[in-house]
Amino acid sequence: MAQRLLFLFTILIPGLSSAQDILVPMDDRQSDHLKAYGAVFWALEREIDVDWLLNYRGGSFLLPHEAGMAAELRIRGVYFETISGSQTASIIADVEAESSNTSIIRLEKPPKIAVYAPGQTLPWDDAVLLALTYSEVPYEMIYDDDVLDGKLADYDWLHLHHEDFTGQFGKFFNYRSSQWYIEQQRNAENTARARGFRKVSELKSAVVEEIRYYVGSGGFMFAMCSGTDTFDIAQAAYSTDIVPSEYDGDSVDPGALAALDFSRTFAFENFRPSFNAREYEHSDIDTGPPPAQLRNPAVDFFTLFEFSAKWDPIPTMLTQNHVATVKGFIGQTTGFKKSLIKPGVIILGESAGRDQVKYLHGSFGEGTFTFYAGHDPEDYQHYVYDQPTDLSLHKHSPGYRLILNNVLFPAAKKKKQKT
Repeated sequence: MAQRLLFLFTILIPGLSSAQDILVPMDDRQSDHLKAYGAVFWALEREIDVDWLLNYRGGSFLLPHEAGMAAELRIRGVYFETISGSQTASIIADVEAESSNTSIIRLEKPPKIAVYAPGQTLPWDDAVLLALTYSEVPYEMIYDDDVLDGKLADYDWLHLHHEDFTGQFGKFFNYRSSQWYIEQQRNAENTARARGFRKVSELKSAVVEEIRYYVGSGGFMFAMCSGTDTFDIAQAAYSTDIVPSEYDGDSVDPGALAALDFSRTFAFENFRPSFNAREYEHSDIDTGPPPAQLRNPAVDFFTLFEFSAKWDPIPTMLTQNHVATVKGFIGQTTGFKKSLIKPGVIILGESAGRDQVKYLHGSFGEGTFTFYAGHDPEDYQHYVYDQPTDLSLHKHSPGYRLILNNVLFPAAKKKKQKT
């Protein structure tokens, strides 16, 4: 009799007889898309597994209704829906249906994140640092000494932003009398000498080799702006000198072009470096913005490709969004010339009607790299000395979502490839 009464008691009290879950939609219902990524990271840090529902309501997240989870979402201002066990089962059935271009990826372990950036204050911001800070995802800063001391092995995910790996100090020739430029040059030259290198380009080449080894050994690398093309330029110029005398005191190697080794690069080939010290450009990889778009940024946009969620989960993860078209933005490296991209590199987003790729991904050894052109997704033409973007005004930024997709990507449980 007691067992029967207990059974009746459980079915009469709503929620007691069936488990509850939390759905964090990432479609237009979401109140803060960027904070949602930080909330997922928070759950992973507490060993709470999260299911990423690829292509379902903008790439939503499904979490167990653990203690404190709902309260944390409310504190962060993230919209969520509490669902029953039967509702969860229905959603999973829909997502896993063979006829749908959706899939489930289990996120299990939060990646340890490193941002490669100098300690000095520079007169520009970094979109990834802004994204990590706003979404409350923890990270650590590292730079040349840390890389050369082997500390990359401590991290799962590495970000490179407005860096010049060719040793030309960003080609900021017109700013060479500015205090921040003088400090940047002095710091780099001091580090090079302390490490036994004759000049900064040799220091940066050694740093590139360490990062190359890190990626090949299974690391995840994400780069934006000049951190993309200068990384590959430095790899190709490993055995030659492409730096004009204005930056290092000696001339470009007369045979530099012939000495470029494109077999060493990650994403680009057959490019030509710029040997003009006064040109704010590193090579012909960068497409640069056409005048019409500078006059009217509203006409500048790029389109994300749609991939098979079940067959191509990695590019699908990297392109999750609540829109398919993202507004453009420029930088020292605004876009990648499609004709110079290596075969096998996956194009994630490109500009319609132009020879411009904005977003790409590839593998090297056991690891991966993702290159995202431009400086700030919510500041079309960010200048030196401009104030950092306030992301509380851009909670639904599709451009910033692409950055945060990359942050979560290493947390995914590896699935066996379908054949």
